[in-house]
Amino acid sequence: MKTILCSLTLMAAALTASAQTDPIVMRINGKAVPRSEFEYNYNKNNTDGVIDKKSVEEYADLFINYKLKVEAALDAKLDTLTSYQQEYRTYRDQQLRPLLVTPAAEEQEVRNYYDQMLAQLEGKQLLELAHIFVHLPQQSDATAQAAAKARIDSIYAVLQGGKDFAEVAAEASDDRGTAARGGVIGWIGPHQLLKEIEDKAYTMTTGEVAEPTLSTVGWHILKLMDQRPLEPYDTLAPRIRQFLESRGMRERLATQAADSISKSTGKSVEQVMDEQAERVAAEDEELRYLFQEYHDGLLLFEICQRQVWEPAAKDTVALERYFKKNKKAYAFKKPHFSGALLQAVSPAVLARATKALKGKNEDLWASVIKQQFNADSVQVRFERRVFEQGENAMVDSLAFGIKQGKTRPSKKYPAAAVLGRKLKKGPRLWTDVGPQVVTDYQALKEQEFVEQLRRRYKFEVYKQVLNTVNKH
Repeated sequence: MKTILCSLTLMAAALTASAQTDPIVMRINGKAVPRSEFEYNYNKNNTDGVIDKKSVEEYADLFINYKLKVEAALDAKLDTLTSYQQEYRTYRDQQLRPLLVTPAAEEQEVRNYYDQMLAQLEGKQLLELAHIFVHLPQQSDATAQAAAKARIDSIYAVLQGGKDFAEVAAEASDDRGTAARGGVIGWIGPHQLLKEIEDKAYTMTTGEVAEPTLSTVGWHILKLMDQRPLEPYDTLAPRIRQFLESRGMRERLATQAADSISKSTGKSVEQVMDEQAERVAAEDEELRYLFQEYHDGLLLFEICQRQVWEPAAKDTVALERYFKKNKKAYAFKKPHFSGALLQAVSPAVLARATKALKGKNEDLWASVIKQQFNADSVQVRFERRVFEQGENAMVDSLAFGIKQGKTRPSKKYPAAAVLGRKLKKGPRLWTDVGPQVVTDYQALKEQEFVEQLRRRYKFEVYKQVLNTVNKH
């Protein structure tokens, strides 16, 4: 908590220093909001792709509400929670860690990889190799060995007769992966293939097709397609860099850098990252406000979850009361069916399932089906929700008697039925449109929460400065 407060204090200090060029646009609970911070948030949330773009004045009102929620969260000391601290650092460090990696460190990593490639060649060339393979399991008896030898010899004879190597490989090779490529294994260096193959390959000349070679897994007819030295570093470096980046090079180097600073200073990695955050926040305005955005956003979510969204979603009495008061708002344009669609493996199973559900609380239907019919295998497909007419052809047919084309049940589940009630004008119970009611009620409670915060905290907007947003 101390280090995050230090970071935010440093941000405030940086803002104070730039007050001449970055005037205060508003104060929330005594805390100054510079024009640059407001512009950062306004411009980020009002890009060209945003459907509901706001004017500066409209956004200022929303921004005040946003900051008031953050103040409430700070007063509730939600920023002292371990869960908050961990989540904030996770977000923040995703931005910080790449900054610990210097271009020189990346370049050295790429160079080291190239040097390892060069050392592994042991002064030899890279070879582009192809083969035709006849598999011979280890511990094969004399008959199997003779058969494999006869087969590889016959293939070699065909090649000696002038038939194309790639065509023969595609037809006869037991290595079906390379057979699809005309037998081509690819570019290889020392210690990448079986010793018997490598030893033979490095005695061949380009274009040569060698006599059959026996390895520990079978017979091979090798063809040396091409050979060349390792390309120069400058040529390979971009590809090596791309390869290493795909393998997490920057993340690994960032970890090494943080560990190195930690070891040299005697501070924990967490302390190192906190100090890096302070330094970056003082130097980089965009990152400073991104950190602030993480900080505020997490607190806003936590305070709303605790004081608004979760309590509202759990208060079924209030939800039912809200629904009754606003029932007209949930009127249907089309008839609906509230209940379940059942599809069973047979009419007999369907009859038993329907009987098992009748008289039961609808909230228990899914568990009844699972326990009595789907414990070992799925005998009944079950879907419970509110269906709008025209949304599901089977429900339209069974619930509304609408026959539009042929409604064909599944072959595996040929018997189907619906259980529930038709809703012609609108929902009968709040649970018929539960998600929408919960969302609307949460929005109402959040509005009330904001009104309470506006009475609780003092705030003021400096219109003269607000009018200069994005105009200076």
